[in-house]
Amino acid sequence: MGPRTVRVKDVPDPKILNGRDAIVRITSTAICGSDLHLYGHYVPGLKVGDILGHEFMGEVVETGPEVSNLAVGDRVVVPFPIACGACNACKRELYSLCENSNTTAPRAEKLWGHSPAGIFGYSHLLGGYAGGQAEYVRVPFADVGPLKIEDDSLTDEQVLFLSDVLPTGYMGAELCDIRPGDVVAVWGAGTVGQFAALSARLLGAERVVVIDRVARRLEMAREHAGAETLDYEQTDVLAELKDMTGGRGPDACIDAVGLEAHHPAAPLHAYDKAKQFARLETERSHALREAIMSCRNGGTVSIIGVYGGFADKFPIGSVMNRSLTIRTGQCHVHRYMRPLLERITKREIDPTFVITHHLSLDEAPNGYDTFKHDKDECVKVVLHP
Repeated sequence: MGPRTVRVKDVPDPKILNGRDAIVRITSTAICGSDLHLYGHYVPGLKVGDILGHEFMGEVVETGPEVSNLAVGDRVVVPFPIACGACNACKRELYSLCENSNTTAPRAEKLWGHSPAGIFGYSHLLGGYAGGQAEYVRVPFADVGPLKIEDDSLTDEQVLFLSDVLPTGYMGAELCDIRPGDVVAVWGAGTVGQFAALSARLLGAERVVVIDRVARRLEMAREHAGAETLDYEQTDVLAELKDMTGGRGPDACIDAVGLEAHHPAAPLHAYDKAKQFARLETERSHALREAIMSCRNGGTVSIIGVYGGFADKFPIGSVMNRSLTIRTGQCHVHRYMRPLLERITKREIDPTFVITHHLSLDEAPNGYDTFKHDKDECVKVVLHP
């Protein structure tokens, strides 16, 4: 793997390096939208030969001597943040901020001031761990992270997304502190946006509005989350949201887009893209700016789209003068896995609706190209080793 190139190669099998490790044979893994940030070289720290993939599940084939909660043969879903379970952050259930799992923490500290947790397959900024788009993966702190799936009637596709996008979308909605009657707007109708919209409904939002430009994705949000939708290339989103909410704006706005946002006006899009290309900013943050400007006075902006560094033209005046609350973070996946598994088991959530492509692991390069360039109405690619 190198920037903008994905290849499938034979590599040595992973080995137990620590008593708290497990080795998992991958049965299903997915390409995440944030994998595309690595693919496009928007997140630094990727090296040739790195193994991508932070959404995966499989069968335990080996455990270290200190792992007593798992046994060979167990079927598990693995959360994307790697967490020790014992540090100050983990004790507060802030698992994506684990203080012990990022083995390359100084690099993250240089960019962000402090380091978050290590993440599978997400560059040498976040630990340089091998990812799960492979046949086997080493899982550190296996006594803390993996969730055992004991109901054999559940398919991989039903539970795979507990590793990332389902909890991330749910946390994005939960951060909004939704009250009965609230209107929630979601920027981005990819998988995280779909699950954020669905979760906002589950948490009591009266109306959910999803903003995107891809017709198939907007149709999906209407069908599965009961959302109203806006095509930002066909309408003035800020004006339309005001019109839909009596002039106030949505009570909460969720940014599920992140650093590769697209602006409908070509000159403005070119401005952000040129500055990002020249490394004068790391983000194209149009969706975030619009979410902030759209939110009602005193409302909440929830940011779950991934950002890497520094944004230009951040409307801090709007945030301060209108008493907006901004809440954000990489998802603390461990906190949400069991409650969301329970909702899946009770058939309250069926996450499989986002899957548009099943491919073999050997077809991963094609999967990345299809997903990156929105070919064949792609929303989610699941790879099967």
